[in-house]
Amino acid sequence: MDACGATAHTPRTTTSDVLVIGGGVIGLVTAWRAALRGLRVTVADPRPGGGAARVAAGMLAAVTELHHGEEALLDLNLASAGRYPAFAAELAEAAGDPAAGPALIGYRRCGTLAVALDADDRAELRELHLLQQRCGLAAEWLTGRECRRLEPMLAPGVRGGLRVDGDHQADPRLLTDALLRACERAGVAFHRSAARALTLDITGERATGARLEDGTPLTAGQVVLAAGSRSADLAGLPPDLPIPVRPVKGQILRLRMPPANGPGGPFLSRTVRAVVRGGQVYLVPRESGELVIGATSEELGWDTTVTAGGVYQLLRDAHELIPGLTELPLTETRAGLRPGTPDNAPLLGPSGLPGLQLATGHYRNGVLLAPVTGEALAESLTTGELPDWARPFRAQRFGAEVPA
Repeated sequence: MDACGATAHTPRTTTSDVLVIGGGVIGLVTAWRAALRGLRVTVADPRPGGGAARVAAGMLAAVTELHHGEEALLDLNLASAGRYPAFAAELAEAAGDPAAGPALIGYRRCGTLAVALDADDRAELRELHLLQQRCGLAAEWLTGRECRRLEPMLAPGVRGGLRVDGDHQADPRLLTDALLRACERAGVAFHRSAARALTLDITGERATGARLEDGTPLTAGQVVLAAGSRSADLAGLPPDLPIPVRPVKGQILRLRMPPANGPGGPFLSRTVRAVVRGGQVYLVPRESGELVIGATSEELGWDTTVTAGGVYQLLRDAHELIPGLTELPLTETRAGLRPGTPDNAPLLGPSGLPGLQLATGHYRNGVLLAPVTGEALAESLTTGELPDWARPFRAQRFGAEVPA
């Protein structure tokens, strides 16, 4: 009893096999897959289903997102892209809508067209094509006229492009909604409060749970840190445990296209992307009529302000590709934070602190890598080891010294 005669409130401790800190697409797919392995799973997040995926465009672009020096990541991206049709169908069933199939998450096998607007862009795109060919990837070089035949709304100045039929798309908002339903149906418990601090055993050598901002202590046999760009900020992490994740800001726009069955046909039938003035821009058409334009890449810490400059840059570059888009209604402007790592690849599995595993650092590939991340963490949580194909992305690969 307190001084006023009332019973003092003692926060109730909740125990589970696995506590997932973070309810974005990566945290949710981890929780769902772990629950399917028979584990009792709890997710801590004030707004489960939020995070970077609510801002992302959802390109499943293993081929056109290829960069020099990321060949190991390419293998993981391709493996995850190949799993997507079966993953989407399984998720639809788990979410209670098997008849919807892959369409439940907006999965479309629409392909991507990467184009060049001037000689410099064309040379850069040719270099990408050579890299794709060296990696054994399917990409077809097209003339500017052939590009415009595929997408008549393209600007007359397009000088050439790459047709990649194997790069598809999903709608991240539909994906997170489906994952939430699948988790709930699998028995995953949700605490709608952020984790304030990691809790350790009395020796400080094992993670045993977390304390939430509302005061609730959660204990668990294992903890998965899946908090995106904020994964390194959790209080209680040992100072010698490197979690090299930083926020990378991205601004993105959403417009409304005219009906696809109108007299002019679809405004765009596939994802179109380009390098314009050295910066990447992409346009992702949804079957719903939404057109997503993105995205800036800004190293500005935790800033998530939508700026006039960011909106102008995206519209200017997109207009050079598709002049007609300036007549479309602008329905949304958003900014989010991608979780970047020194090598642009995710941190997966055991962290070096017993009881703590990581599922973070997916940078620009969080939606693409959802299927393999769920598989890898479910395996690691049940056996203590990552699958062989995921080991190049083990959480401890940077050691104590983190590259700048």
